[in-house]
Amino acid sequence: MHTVLLIEDNPLVSTMIQLKLEEAGFKVKCCSDGREGLASLTAEMPDIVLTNIMLPYISGLEILRAVKKIKKKDIPIILLSSLKQESVVEEAFKLGADDYITKPFQMAEIVECVNRLISKAQITYSNG
Repeated sequence: MHTVLLIEDNPLVSTMIQLKLEEAGFKVKCCSDGREGLASLTAEMPDIVLTNIMLPYISGLEILRAVKKIKKKDIPIILLSSLKQESVVEEAFKLGADDYITKPFQMAEIVECVNRLISKAQITYSNG
């Protein structure tokens, strides 16, 4: 079972995503702020990270930077945001984001994106 680290400060959004991903067969670890998310990332090494950009304490872009510094494992990261400014999206991809999903979104879009990136990562691991 693949583990998703979900970092989202809105409890309703977090619960909805968690339920949908668990329904799709993922184990989901939820964190409500950037500090908690960063601590969980270093403690548990998830298969994929799904984070909001605007978080208390540490932003999603800082989480992205931390994920990309991990050398033991190439962890895909998806950013969620209501920010649609081109400069923010460009910065996210320059920093190494694997995908950027704008709010509001469809739950099916989240599940499809997580499945796609997990499959891609497994191919990379087996060829690496």
